[in-house]
Amino acid sequence: MAAKESAYLLLLLLSSILTVHSEKTWCVAKPSSTQSELLEIVNFACSQVDCRILEKGGACFLPDNLLNHASIAMNIYYQCKGRNPWNCHFGNSGLITLTDPSK
Repeated sequence: MAAKESAYLLLLLLSSILTVHSEKTWCVAKPSSTQSELLEIVNFACSQVDCRILEKGGACFLPDNLLNHASIAMNIYYQCKGRNPWNCHFGNSGLITLTDPSK
């Protein structure tokens, strides 16, 4: 009986771990970030990942402001690098959210 209970508890634990890690998350810029911090973030993130959607006429160009562009660049970087908390730090200018910021 103890072996069955142990196996059940292990299965329950693994199930809960997989559920947490499969939950969709996004990385966005903190609204309190300075313009220079946001520009630095855009430059860094876009040097590492493809940010063409932020170019004029691109799918995510509008609204055309630095907070929006930094959030998108940060999220692309965060998603491409594996959605690890450290991939959304950006000098303490990033926030991980469970709410889709595009909605």
